[in-house]
Amino acid sequence: MVRVASETLNSRVPEGPVDQIWDKHRFNMKLVNPANKRKFSVIVVGTGLAGGSAAASLAELGYEVKSFCFQDSPRRAHSIAAQGGINAAKNYPNDGDSIWRLFYDTVKGGDYRAREANVYRLAQVSNNIIDQCVAQGVPFAREYGGTLSNRSFGGAQVSRTFYSRGQTGQQLLLGAYQAMMRQVQLGKVQLYARREMLELIVVDGVARGIIVRNLLTGQLETHTADAVVMCTGGYGNVYYLSTNAKGCNVTAAWRCHKRGAYFANPCYTQIHPTCIPVSGDYQSKLTLMSESLRNDGRVWVPKNKGDSRAPAEIPEEDRDYYLERRYPSFGNLVPRDVASRAAKERCDAGFGVGDTNLAVYLDFRDAINRVGEDAIRKKYGNLFHMYHKITAEDPYKVPMKIFPAVHYTMGGLWVDYHLMSNLPGLFVLGEANFSDHGANRLGASALMQGLSDGYFVLPYTIGDHLATSQLPTVPEDHPACVEALASAKSRIDQLLSVQGTRTVDSFHRDLGQIMWDNCGMARNKAGLESAVGQIQELRDQFWQNVRVLGSGESFNQSLEKAGRVADFLEFGELLATDALHREESCGGHFREEHQTDEGEAKRNDEDFNYVAAWEYHGVGEDSTLHKEPLTFDNVPPATRSYK
Repeated sequence: MVRVASETLNSRVPEGPVDQIWDKHRFNMKLVNPANKRKFSVIVVGTGLAGGSAAASLAELGYEVKSFCFQDSPRRAHSIAAQGGINAAKNYPNDGDSIWRLFYDTVKGGDYRAREANVYRLAQVSNNIIDQCVAQGVPFAREYGGTLSNRSFGGAQVSRTFYSRGQTGQQLLLGAYQAMMRQVQLGKVQLYARREMLELIVVDGVARGIIVRNLLTGQLETHTADAVVMCTGGYGNVYYLSTNAKGCNVTAAWRCHKRGAYFANPCYTQIHPTCIPVSGDYQSKLTLMSESLRNDGRVWVPKNKGDSRAPAEIPEEDRDYYLERRYPSFGNLVPRDVASRAAKERCDAGFGVGDTNLAVYLDFRDAINRVGEDAIRKKYGNLFHMYHKITAEDPYKVPMKIFPAVHYTMGGLWVDYHLMSNLPGLFVLGEANFSDHGANRLGASALMQGLSDGYFVLPYTIGDHLATSQLPTVPEDHPACVEALASAKSRIDQLLSVQGTRTVDSFHRDLGQIMWDNCGMARNKAGLESAVGQIQELRDQFWQNVRVLGSGESFNQSLEKAGRVADFLEFGELLATDALHREESCGGHFREEHQTDEGEAKRNDEDFNYVAAWEYHGVGEDSTLHKEPLTFDNVPPATRSYK
């Protein structure tokens, strides 16, 4: 039973033409005097592109910043794993790109489920991001004459993606990291590594601090500030097998949700079409092959079922380049959700390849014959090397085998135009919020959003909040701090006290299987209803039979994982509930009951043209649905076609 709130959410989007509102709004927002900025303190949780850029920018402005990450170094934030590139509307190739076209492609790519104003702002500041990163020394690929190089990505018919071979995320992260560490050296940023956020401190309805656990000593720490900024990434590891690092989790966002922050569109999860397939039950994660490979690689399967010949022995007339056949305009560069479902359809129909028949070929034969192996090596050499190391197959000589896998999450904590949640003082940036990608993210837009939020949006909007709020000092012995600290300790004690017989990983694997089977690439009512029940049952078993070794007063990775899996077991139910309530197909959310005759996603704009933001009431209790209606004044909703 879903409870629906009577009032709609206020996104605080200013009135006016979409291409003018951000510039006008920046002028109208309140400012903090430079001499007064040092009087305000800000907590930034996470040190990826969003968190690193936010901490560096705020400290550069003069705020006192505390930065937290659970890794041993900010450089290990998962942004480092992004490979293919970052979008911007520079139009260097002179092929027809513009801010408006980037805006249009992003709204369409998200299947008309994103907020127009946020998307336009993202496109608008994209060019500034490239200038910022070049000034920091990020080594983008360049043409022979020295100009920055571009390549194409899915969902676009122009080349707007800037890249650094297959290591773009790593190079961009190092740029943000060095900017932040400069502020650490100057004493403007206090860096707390190996800390995991366990609770949000809310005082009089305003976010004012966090409780963290020192992962080396086990000590719980209280930190207060005038605002809290969440930059903690996505929740793809609820599926257990994903392209995310093993440490990626939903805990920080979920603990904010349990303190009152609404969670928006959790069912919008992205399946990436270009991953190394599962090879055995022993695997704990999957490996992404960059979408950029689809610029030169051609995707195909044999035309004949059961054709077990080596790919080199299958002649051209016996190959089905199914993306090029189905989508002649975009070919192999259709958006990720479209490419993923097409690969699944071919494998389900019996045309899959490899030992499991759950793979398709990504073939570079034609590109190598056209431009030479050296040219391909310069573009993708590290990706080819990684594939070779993992599979023991040389992709210069044989096609890669790929299959879709969980990669990115478009859902996240709800935020308004200021990137502030419904809890005043709690700002949410990057993948941790829901705001920019709708039901499907286009490739190379994640890095763009993280840096846009941290470098160019938050510095304005957080100043407006601080300048217009009454923020008395919150001492560590404040009742709200004491209560949050006790809550974090109680949960740790509860996890350690069960002393059952099953490992944390066994529960996580079972949850992942439930999620993949019922909430993966294809979903239906019966499966989602079953998933909700299975998750509830598994959660009960977890709290009755999990075994967490060690103590809470020391380094304890078993305890770390247990807390994260406990949160996944609560969050997974909300994800399935959100998918069950949304009776339509859009982007990465594909309901089998709602598809066209051609098997494409079929939206229901009349009934579901809104953001679904959920309010927490307790474990096992029905959440309240808050709606933010979406309006499309500039990109009218249309059938999303890439043919």
